[in-house]
Amino acid sequence: MNHKNQLVKNTVIIAIGKLSTQVLSYILLPLYTAKMETGEYGTYDFICTVSRFLCPLITLLMEESMFRFLIDAKTKDDRKKIISQTIIYTLIGTVIFIPLAILIFKLTSSYTNKFIAIIIFFVISNLFIGLSNALARGLSKIKLYSLSNFILGIVTLILTAIVLLTSHSAGGLLMANAIANVATAVIIFAKLGLHKYFGSLDKPLMKEMISYSFPLVPNSISWSIINMSDRIILTKLISSSANGIYAMACRFPNIISVLYGYFYTAWKESAAKIIKEDNKEVYYNSIYLDMKKFVYSVTLCLIAIMPFAFPIFINKNYNAAYVYIPIIMIATYFSNLSSFYGGIFSAYKDTKIMGITTLVAATINLVIDLAFVKRFEIYAACLSTLIADLIVYYYRRYKLRQYIKLKEPRMDGPAVIMLFVCITYYLKYVPNISSVIYWILSALSLIISIAYSILLNYRALMKVNIKIKEKIHLKK
Repeated sequence: MNHKNQLVKNTVIIAIGKLSTQVLSYILLPLYTAKMETGEYGTYDFICTVSRFLCPLITLLMEESMFRFLIDAKTKDDRKKIISQTIIYTLIGTVIFIPLAILIFKLTSSYTNKFIAIIIFFVISNLFIGLSNALARGLSKIKLYSLSNFILGIVTLILTAIVLLTSHSAGGLLMANAIANVATAVIIFAKLGLHKYFGSLDKPLMKEMISYSFPLVPNSISWSIINMSDRIILTKLISSSANGIYAMACRFPNIISVLYGYFYTAWKESAAKIIKEDNKEVYYNSIYLDMKKFVYSVTLCLIAIMPFAFPIFINKNYNAAYVYIPIIMIATYFSNLSSFYGGIFSAYKDTKIMGITTLVAATINLVIDLAFVKRFEIYAACLSTLIADLIVYYYRRYKLRQYIKLKEPRMDGPAVIMLFVCITYYLKYVPNISSVIYWILSALSLIISIAYSILLNYRALMKVNIKIKEKIHLKK
């Protein structure tokens, strides 16, 4: 099987494990918005963002280093040494984190002891699930990785539904997620026989792995800062309710990242494996072209469908979130493109450039937030994120030239279609516009978006269709 087919196969396997449960999570949105106050949801979202910020600091992203080093591992003994260093470092980081977290939360927040304990448990559960997922991927157990995400999604959904129907509190949602994380991680560790990989400290290998993962920490933290600074500043300078509105506005753009995430998980492995082959530039360009068209199409169609989907999924308490969605969606589009470049940098083990680009973007994001959030409130948070994502995208694209020359497809036509869709989207706010005209234009916008997306991705869709027919023919 060639690399491109293997990439598609792995992407499909990963998607099967995640897609069904993530669709169900969006079906739960009416329950979220009906049962949870905007302030309570804002608190929950804020803690989730804080956790994404803390985890890389605790582990130094050794799980990412483990994943990359396992791809090159030749023997069982090599794999055992690599996994052992990751386990040792993660345990040390966790032991240091617990007392520090208690002290910091005590000094900087008004949270109760019980809520602080829930936060710590939630963070540690994210360390567990991150390590188990990286281990499954590093050992090329893609089906197990997919299964783990399916189990995680189902358990999380069940526990979340129970919380929303009973306590509907931020603490309850955090506990639901934490229990699901730990339960899933334990199943994966047992399935992989984690005890077989316990070994002693290997200082030279530990140092080599840290030298790979350490530059990824500023990259990960900077992305967290880009997300967290918006939430912290909105919460502290405006209100928790404003953060709740902003968090809900981010829910639909997250669909783009979710769909792209299926591909990216498989892409990091594929990008690393192809690096030593002569035709790598042809391969990278082929994948890049298809990926960019697909992510653009998802973004376009999601914006076009929002006038119809938003009233169905979102309670009227969160109606204010509607206006911000296209800005965040476009920002997410550029964020995903830059992460594609990041996969190539990781393959070359040049992780420094990733940290530098996102650190600069995070700084600019923070400055814009502090300067304008008092005046423009949630608009400032949206625009600061868009500007930060654009900076990372363009700078990484420039720096990538030293490794690979990626050909950029012409985007004149797509830009015109996107402009039309966005103008139609905001017609809702034009004074005295007829509702009939608005809905007709919205329907036309959606039809054009779907038709254009099919046309844009026609070749890729035909290839997939041929592959499916071949599979069916072989089975017959």
